[in-house]
Amino acid sequence: MKKILLMMATAAVVCGCAGKGGSASDTTTKRVLTRSATAESATVRLTEEFTSEIEPYKENDITPAATGVHIDRIWVDVGDAVAEGQLVVSLDPTQYTQQLVQLQTIESDYNRLLPVYEAGGISAQQIEQAKAQLDVQREVVSNLKKNIEVRSPISGVVTARNYESGDLFAQQPVLHIMQIDPLKVIVNISEQFFPQVKVGMPVSLHVDIFPEETFSGTVSLIYPALDPATRTFKVEVRVPNASRTLRPGMYARTTFDMGSKAGVMVPDVAIQKQVGSAERYLYVIVGDTLAERRSVEVGRQVGDRVDILRGVAPGEQVAITALSKLYDGAPVEVKQE
Repeated sequence: MKKILLMMATAAVVCGCAGKGGSASDTTTKRVLTRSATAESATVRLTEEFTSEIEPYKENDITPAATGVHIDRIWVDVGDAVAEGQLVVSLDPTQYTQQLVQLQTIESDYNRLLPVYEAGGISAQQIEQAKAQLDVQREVVSNLKKNIEVRSPISGVVTARNYESGDLFAQQPVLHIMQIDPLKVIVNISEQFFPQVKVGMPVSLHVDIFPEETFSGTVSLIYPALDPATRTFKVEVRVPNASRTLRPGMYARTTFDMGSKAGVMVPDVAIQKQVGSAERYLYVIVGDTLAERRSVEVGRQVGDRVDILRGVAPGEQVAITALSKLYDGAPVEVKQE
């Protein structure tokens, strides 16, 4: 009887321990509690941003054709607005007057020799030499006359003045004029977008100095050749500037709308980066019970979502919490909202 009671007590102790601790298989299948989000099909706008500097649409150096002439008067100063054809510089007419007198003398000599030649008094070579001398002097006087009154070839603003009235003109331009309405931006764009960029295409422009304002421009010129070193092509964007808000030299960000495409969007918190490499990955919930590690190729980010170019299909569930506890094949329990 004592042996029977001892065996029953021992069995009771064993059963009690098993009931408290649970089975060994229960402890090895502990699930990671996580939340998931659905990979959704979406239309992704393909907008690309490029940085550059604003440039004058046109600029011109005001330079007389002849050197060694004195500047009689400069009619404008730095910051003045000028119109196309406006008189900006007058040169000393002394040299022009001297050359004009010499032209009149040469012309008189030629007119006197012409009847003598016709009468056979001089040779054809002599009259040809006189005529050549007359033509040369006429060209000299014509060039000097053009430079007595120097006019601006463009409308714009004077940005540099290198002489004062009475100075002797050497080689440096007298004035520098920039056209600032409109302006232009030269942008280097990746070759992959060459088919999408067209002349007349609208472009939005932002500058750091006016962070709340958006300026509009249009593609006015596409350079026909690509740079083989950078695999980019140049695009000129014309930017109206009637208010004179923008200035040449400002740093600008231009945004091009390249159209749209079908994409697969997931929350950005689901994307992880492999330490020591450029690999991006996430965890797909398979059958609501297992986490599958997937390498993915990511596209652009829109708000708090990222376009997945490769690796995830629409409708699949991706883990968005407890990511540090997950691994490939990890058992999971998806927490419901």
